[in-house]
Amino acid sequence: MTKSAKGPAPVFSERLRACRRELKACKADAFLLLNDKDYYYLTGFTPDESGVLITQAQVHLLTDTRFTQEIKHDAPWARAWLRKGLLIEEVANACEELGVRRLAVQPDHLTIGQRNEIQKRSKKLRIVSAPPIVSKLRKFKGDADLAAMTKAMRIAEDAFVATRETIRAGQTELEMAARIEYEMKRRGAQSPAFPTICAEGPNAAVPHARPGNRKAKKGSAILFDWGARFAGYCSDLTRVLFVDTIPPKIGEVYRIVLEAQLAGIQAVKPGRRMCDVDAVSRGIIKTAGYGEQFGHGLGHGLGLDVHESPSLSWRSKEELQPGMVVTVEPGIYLPGVGGVRIEDDVLVTERGMKVLSRLDKSLAGTII
Repeated sequence: MTKSAKGPAPVFSERLRACRRELKACKADAFLLLNDKDYYYLTGFTPDESGVLITQAQVHLLTDTRFTQEIKHDAPWARAWLRKGLLIEEVANACEELGVRRLAVQPDHLTIGQRNEIQKRSKKLRIVSAPPIVSKLRKFKGDADLAAMTKAMRIAEDAFVATRETIRAGQTELEMAARIEYEMKRRGAQSPAFPTICAEGPNAAVPHARPGNRKAKKGSAILFDWGARFAGYCSDLTRVLFVDTIPPKIGEVYRIVLEAQLAGIQAVKPGRRMCDVDAVSRGIIKTAGYGEQFGHGLGHGLGLDVHESPSLSWRSKEELQPGMVVTVEPGIYLPGVGGVRIEDDVLVTERGMKVLSRLDKSLAGTII
């Protein structure tokens, strides 16, 4: 994303215009963003512990002197307010100086205490809760978003391929998780998209297991759930590997989950309800007798956050639309035995879908 001191890059200009249209509909003078993912999406400004105040005329960065270089690099076209006190104090100061009388805020990212502090310092200011303006925009990925997500995907995939070549009996879950994170950073990842899950044997029956000291051994089934962050955007993948041999029970479960996942991916189409896509995969697992062992939703939105809108689950009647990116990740979890989850990232297109990830997931390809 290129930048110009004369104004934001086209991608940010377009997003700001869309945001200001929503702001106008709220009849607000300004919109305060304290969620760093949201203000990065609109401006390219990266530091946390900051805020962005958007008016119809200008973008105001509320930050401190630690981030003067980031201002020059990320958004030299915006007005910077370098605070000396608390961030909330600077918000109130800016609103007073700019004559803001109606301030829209993100209710999920402003505490009651912060809200009261702003109100106390700016008596004439009215604070209103904004609708989900930015999450609504972030739901649909453009070319710039998809380019970053694709790069994050390739980094994660290449790191996985490199890691599986190093796995040996005796390695712990912690060692294997550390290796895949190292391989992602070697390939240019800013960081893992989330703490890597590496779960051997019975630990894989816990969907969000934390790596520990269980060791890989002959006959191990090892579940990896990992992703890379690149240019702020995430990838999110899950695969299962078997050391030398496939345990019969887990092999049976793997075939069921793979069938359910492939069917779920094929069901992703514009206009299809989230709950109906979930039902396709869930029905296969239920028919196989494991309905009670698949407790989570089929997937979730993916972008700057690893979990964001929309929700691909039985709870949502929202329709899929072109530009959305969702994970498809059914699983079966057998306490005391193990678990299988297979996950890919899928783009909704005008005519159907496109699988962004490309790692092998055939049962034969899982043996190391």
